[in-house]
Amino acid sequence: MAHRSAPCHCDLFAGAHRQEPFCWLKVEMNGASMPLLLDCTLRDGGYYNSWDFPAGLVEDYLLAMKAAQVDVVELGFRFLKNEGFKGACAYTTDNFLDSLAIPSDLLVAVMVNGADLCTEIGCIPALKRLFPRIAAETPVDIVRLACHFHELPKALPAAAWLSERGYRVGFNLMQIADRTIEQVRELTAMASDWPIEVLYFADSIGSMNPNDTARMVSWLRQGWHGDLGVHTHDNMGLALANTLRAQAEGVSWLDATVTGMGRGPGNARTEELVIEAEALRGRRSNLVPLMALIRQTFGPMKARYGWGTNPYYYLAGKYGIHPSYIQEMIGDPRYDDEDILAVTEQLRAQGGKKFSLDSLDGARQFYRGRPRGTWKPADLMAGRDVLILGTGPGVAAHAAALEAYVRRAQPLVLALNTQSAIDSKLIDLRIACHPVRLLADAEAYADLPQPLITPASMLPDHLHAELDGVELLDFGLGIDAGRFEIFETHCVTPTSLVLAYALAVAASGNVAQILMAGFDGYPAGDTRNDEMNALVKSYSKAFPKMRVTSITASAYEISHKSVYGI
Repeated sequence: MAHRSAPCHCDLFAGAHRQEPFCWLKVEMNGASMPLLLDCTLRDGGYYNSWDFPAGLVEDYLLAMKAAQVDVVELGFRFLKNEGFKGACAYTTDNFLDSLAIPSDLLVAVMVNGADLCTEIGCIPALKRLFPRIAAETPVDIVRLACHFHELPKALPAAAWLSERGYRVGFNLMQIADRTIEQVRELTAMASDWPIEVLYFADSIGSMNPNDTARMVSWLRQGWHGDLGVHTHDNMGLALANTLRAQAEGVSWLDATVTGMGRGPGNARTEELVIEAEALRGRRSNLVPLMALIRQTFGPMKARYGWGTNPYYYLAGKYGIHPSYIQEMIGDPRYDDEDILAVTEQLRAQGGKKFSLDSLDGARQFYRGRPRGTWKPADLMAGRDVLILGTGPGVAAHAAALEAYVRRAQPLVLALNTQSAIDSKLIDLRIACHPVRLLADAEAYADLPQPLITPASMLPDHLHAELDGVELLDFGLGIDAGRFEIFETHCVTPTSLVLAYALAVAASGNVAQILMAGFDGYPAGDTRNDEMNALVKSYSKAFPKMRVTSITASAYEISHKSVYGI
């Protein structure tokens, strides 16, 4: 058994394995149940480090939770499958728990995914593998089962099996914000038939506000008369507000994590909820160990892994998109700001409540299907030098020299997007292909005199409406990783980057040479440099006779000349 490091000095936690209902965990205060704080940092935060928390950190964490007056610590999952390396908190075995010095007045919880109980193995055989001991022989006091709506019927028998073995049982209902009142009634009716002692609802998508939270509590109360718990996500910065509103509506079990550690936008923050709970419970907490732990460990981890809300998570919460889409894109250097916004819009239209890497990849392919166009670049470009103006500061820095070169040599000047750092009269054409960039710059294009090269035939109707009045040169675009192909009126490129599109247009136009300015690059170590270098190499391999030269400074691995020496 785990060593309980200090005797319990209050009756609140006496008899942790007795079979009577959870009233032993409740204290009446002015006629209402005192809220219970459950910290699930090591369980929810493990998505970032594969649940591999150093033993010393776990020990410090337990002491900090005790000092902060947290009631329950959920120390990890009990995953059924062993695939790839995961640390101890992914399995939270009895042997691991036995090795910890768990303060006697902290209750220990573990979580089981409902999906693990809905496999071909079957619910009870899976539980026998996950919980080989009865509760009296293990440090585990509480088992929480996280279930989607469709998993609940198969997972509910687990409540009886676990209860018979002395475990306290909670069920977490995920993505409940999507459910109608009739579906919630059905859920609570099913749950009421089993020995479940706390029924949680989780704002999995992070789309709820305090009024939504209050409404969900009222719906659950129509069919459930036991304890309620809440687990909130911070997409829209409302995790703490939603948690406190739930408590005001009678919810007694409140989840949080240190610094909000959890997938994507994270959760309600334990350090804030503890402060609020002092007034609610009428007892002081000692925040010193927790704040030291944040400063020394969890703060640096947050800086490294980047959980916490931002405008992208806010949009995901607002439009009911699973936050894992945002987390994946933020962590993938292939997605720039425009990509993330475009994919978010795609997922908003097609539905993104359930995370799927296939859906994410599909949403990124803005130009799907057979590429098509009507404009032939060769009619205008054949045999000419082309100067492509990027959006980097090099254009403005060397504007005078670039303008003098253009007036003298008369290349065809092709500006990416709305680049206007040189005299607009010297720019012949503009080029853009990214749907979000086109939408964002539509008003600017209306005020610019140059024709715009874009996959016009493939744009959605609302974008055509925004570009009404702009002369569009319709050159089609398909995107296929690893391919660089050109045709008279369309192309296929390996990426949606506008430079790839511009290079393909130049190749289709059979230009004499390509000069570039304003492609300064990114700071050393930025992976976007690698992406651009790979793009240029792919282009050079596909079109070995096409000369590409930068005439302003660039971090990319391309041929260089100076605009001052041409």
